[in-house]
Amino acid sequence: MVDLIPAFPAFLLVFVRVTSFFLMMPLFSYRSIPVAAKIGFGFFMAVIMVVTLDAPTLEIDHTYFLLIIKEALVGLFIGFIAYLILSAIQIAGGFIDFQMGFAIANVIDPQTGAQSPLMGQYLYTIGLFFLLTVNGHHLMLDGVFYSYEFIPLDQPWIPFGDENLVEYVIKAFNSMFIIAFQMSIPVVGSLFLVDIALGIVARTVPQLNVFVVGLPLKIGVSFLVLIAVMSVMLFAVSHLFETMLNTMRGLMDIIGGTSR
Repeated sequence: MVDLIPAFPAFLLVFVRVTSFFLMMPLFSYRSIPVAAKIGFGFFMAVIMVVTLDAPTLEIDHTYFLLIIKEALVGLFIGFIAYLILSAIQIAGGFIDFQMGFAIANVIDPQTGAQSPLMGQYLYTIGLFFLLTVNGHHLMLDGVFYSYEFIPLDQPWIPFGDENLVEYVIKAFNSMFIIAFQMSIPVVGSLFLVDIALGIVARTVPQLNVFVVGLPLKIGVSFLVLIAVMSVMLFAVSHLFETMLNTMRGLMDIIGGTSR
């Protein structure tokens, strides 16, 4: 136990980064996971990482508290970027709900406590199952572990004023909407054609109440198209996971680039 005393400052920094990462990370930040379980998992993971990593010997002084704040910001920032990219699934569901007529019927997500669209919650649940199937949660934990190769413990600051960092975050935000549009375009495009057909019918057959016929027709077409393109959506979700991991890696590279 005496040999572990010099490593306690480094352990505390690792523990702060891991636990703050779990506060924002998809799948690990949900309310269904007890707080005690998150803290315990972060504690044992920090122990394993300190033993595995070549952690520098640090002293608890005035700069040490700056390192604690930096570690918390790094964990929150990287977890937020991962959550931002994965939110493309719910954005795509929102696009689909708007065209289907389900936009007025949002549900409360029990995991986050926020309102989410019906199809967005459905697709997001399938995406999480797919993430667990391909061991994406292992890759996210690997991202936490290998983050110390990009952002060392003794780096005292995060270059928030760097224009490359700001530009990278904006590009990540842009890629989220692009992927959401790609996922929703089969259903949205099909419903757009249905709207055109209903408009033609309304002009040619004025006796037909298009508002009564249109809503169930659009819902039926939406579910048929969703069944037909579900495999394509899962392929887009797999590409989304790859984008999420690459974005995390690029962000860590930019944050730690000033120290190398």
